[in-house]
Amino acid sequence: MTAEGFLEGRRLQMARGVLLQCIMGGYPAARFYGSDDGDLALVADPAQIHPLPWSQEPRALAICDADELTGESSNLSSRGQLKKVIARYAALGLAPVVATELEFFVFAPNTDPTQPFQPPVGLDGRREDGHSAFSVSSNNGLRPFFSEVYKCMAALGLPRDTFMHEMGVSQFEINLLHGDPLLLADQTFLFKHLLKEVALKHGLTVVCMAKPLAHTPGSSMHIHQSIVEIGSGKNVFSDENGQPTAMFRHFIGGQQAGMADFTALFAPNVNSYQRLCHPFASPNNACWSHDNRAAGLRIPASSPVARRVENRLPGADANPYLAIAASLAAGLHGIEHELEPSAPIQGEFEVPDNLSLPCTLHAALERLKRSQLAKELFGKEFIEGYIASKTMELTSFFDEITPWERRVLAAQA
Repeated sequence: MTAEGFLEGRRLQMARGVLLQCIMGGYPAARFYGSDDGDLALVADPAQIHPLPWSQEPRALAICDADELTGESSNLSSRGQLKKVIARYAALGLAPVVATELEFFVFAPNTDPTQPFQPPVGLDGRREDGHSAFSVSSNNGLRPFFSEVYKCMAALGLPRDTFMHEMGVSQFEINLLHGDPLLLADQTFLFKHLLKEVALKHGLTVVCMAKPLAHTPGSSMHIHQSIVEIGSGKNVFSDENGQPTAMFRHFIGGQQAGMADFTALFAPNVNSYQRLCHPFASPNNACWSHDNRAAGLRIPASSPVARRVENRLPGADANPYLAIAASLAAGLHGIEHELEPSAPIQGEFEVPDNLSLPCTLHAALERLKRSQLAKELFGKEFIEGYIASKTMELTSFFDEITPWERRVLAAQA
């Protein structure tokens, strides 16, 4: 939209079906979004209108809510779903607090998708070989790129906590500061968009796939979650003596009750399961533990005031609005129904059958399809539309034969 039209308050409308557009560009059957495919109104959030610092021409990005023309939030909107979950907490006098950790890879341009990604050539004239994890000098070869990333983050009002080189070749992680869940979802979305735009300016490619390289750790989007009382700001996961509360246990119980049903929301793509089924600290389970990275739900070592639950299942490819909404909704379900968690695990362990999770997109979608909990928390319209869109993507994947199949199976009798 032109700046003049936006400032005049002109309403921007969009076909309802666009919210179910799959990643290849197609749409499921019209019955999933209304046979008329009528319009939605895109209503800009006044707090999320940002001039884009990397753009040569003056441009701005406005994050919008997708509202029905009657004024209520569209059931198909993932941002609207997150706002509804936050409102349910507020009705109980509670406010969730979250932080996201986002991992990503920085690669050289990849013009042939049949070839593996490669790290870029740095200022030292060499490609990283994978020995730079957690090194203080690990991103020196990419310093111009990261310098602009930091400047653009500041211009967009994205406060960063820590930034580090992760375990993979040319893999990095940023920790965003904790805060309101909607704000953190907006910030995570903006940061991913910023990364890709700045990378293009520097002749690089940023990839937020869950598992872009074989034999290499994948990229996660861990979600740290706590709950405070509205008004006092007190963390309800800790009592006056600094001990865990019943609400803390119930929140974990709810997370465990929802993780298998919601796996397709946390791991939305075929590639997501490459990360989960070849784990490097990427657990595909609903176990919980105190500071054990093999558990899907980890309680980081912290003071009582910072007691929180880390959901380690979502990948970097997850929709931040939907992943945060699903995780918080599961926790609230546990609080409302006083669900008790399993016993915590420590050290090496085997995952009990009742705490294992789907390990393919097909299995995850089938589990979501059968989930009454998902339909109760997010509505039948949203869940059925989401499944329809993701089923199209899965079908498209199965329409192709992979190099592995040609290489390994062609010679079989």
